[in-house]
Amino acid sequence: MTDQHLLAALETGPSHRFSDWPNQSVPKVAAGVYTIWDDSRLIYVGMSGRAMTTEDTQAPDQPTKAKGLWTRLNSHAQGRRSGDQFCVYVCDRFVVPHLSDQQQAQIGDGELSLDALTRNYIHDRFEYRYVTVGNGKDAFALERDVQRGALAVGKPFLNPA
Repeated sequence: MTDQHLLAALETGPSHRFSDWPNQSVPKVAAGVYTIWDDSRLIYVGMSGRAMTTEDTQAPDQPTKAKGLWTRLNSHAQGRRSGDQFCVYVCDRFVVPHLSDQQQAQIGDGELSLDALTRNYIHDRFEYRYVTVGNGKDAFALERDVQRGALAVGKPFLNPA
């Protein structure tokens, strides 16, 4: 697939709601790039499989163990902020600014979880598109192109370059 076809798929290809995760169409072992959307607004672009080679994606040594694109999207769908920069951004930019005084008190008392609120926000609002590529190097380059504004909608809201 050419870069133009990959970019088109990331902007107008089939979209999938995080509320429907897990998605059986996402390969268990793949380097890839994904875009996250709130309706027609590009929220984020990411990639996974940075260290993957063409050999890793064509003949995975442990096909039953997921790595790359599937694990990254799975992490985002969980909404846990620890170790997931996208979830941190969502919490900081979309969840925290709208917390009520009561919710803040509940969080302080341990009765309410920011991770749960972040997960709910992601599931309620966001959908994603993805493409697979041959290796991590190609995934990284494509992600950077999208961060720099290669899509018609411009740069992503949360992580522009």
